[in-house]
Amino acid sequence: MKAIGIGILSALFFAVTFVLNRSMELDGGSWMWSASLRYFFMVPFLVVIVAMRGGLPGVKREMTAAPWPFFIWSFVAFVLFYGPLTFSAGYSPGWLVAGTWQMTIVAGVLLAPFFTFQAKTENGETRTIRHRIPTASLVISLVILVGVVLIQIPHAGSVSTKTILLGTLPLVIAAFSYPLGNRKMMNLLGGRLDMFQRVLAMTLMTIPIWLLLAVYAAATVGLPSMSQVVQSLIVSVSSGVIATSLFFMATDMVQHDQGKLAAVEATQSVELIFAMLGEMLLLSLPLPGALSLVGVLVIIGGMSLHSYQTSLVAKKT
Repeated sequence: MKAIGIGILSALFFAVTFVLNRSMELDGGSWMWSASLRYFFMVPFLVVIVAMRGGLPGVKREMTAAPWPFFIWSFVAFVLFYGPLTFSAGYSPGWLVAGTWQMTIVAGVLLAPFFTFQAKTENGETRTIRHRIPTASLVISLVILVGVVLIQIPHAGSVSTKTILLGTLPLVIAAFSYPLGNRKMMNLLGGRLDMFQRVLAMTLMTIPIWLLLAVYAAATVGLPSMSQVVQSLIVSVSSGVIATSLFFMATDMVQHDQGKLAAVEATQSVELIFAMLGEMLLLSLPLPGALSLVGVLVIIGGMSLHSYQTSLVAKKT
């Protein structure tokens, strides 16, 4: 239950991303700057935090021990996650992007068979066993996904097919990339780095990609406005440093239990509610229609079921 509480808190800070990314798009800012600036700003904050905790040597050690796997899974978890997420902000309101992003809930459950663990047989031999999809977690995640579909229905009838595809398909990529990259990094590191070290190392590994994107953005759309720089800085601290670290802390706590891990990942559905409230307050977005609100309630109900199921599993173990 503690991990779920931390996950919900991270969702609050993650919601800033959806609101401000939409705000920057409405002001004419490029998604390429929104994406790259976030990671540029994250580096100094994380370096200071990790240095104060004496963790920089550990970061260097792990980054150089297996550089290519480290780069690949950092690329998947950060670049293939945040690039498509910011791109989609140009085609949908922030709360709708946050809602569609909840596909990551089911994605996280479906990824279980891609991971293995070591177990001893009755003869004392060690076998590699592949994780199974936790049925109860999948069913509850699908309940949350029903809520996501309900909030999408009113929007689907008012925009073109092209807009729906450009606003949705990148999010499908992001939804699978984030949990896949996160879980692979946990397996690769084996708990040798804490959450701040891990975020810093993964950010440093992907900086060359963000530099290339920034150079391309400067050549094609020009430099970002001061407003976009300031908002990107806020996103960087709130979502990139605070939210990501909290989320990694929560997933680290339950990384050996696929059902509990799926429940923690499902807490990110609350981003939708926080993003909706944020856009109503900051961007004067009208209250969504009745069907969308029903979808929000379904999502909250699904989250409650996930919490209840996690508590039952904890009692049995």
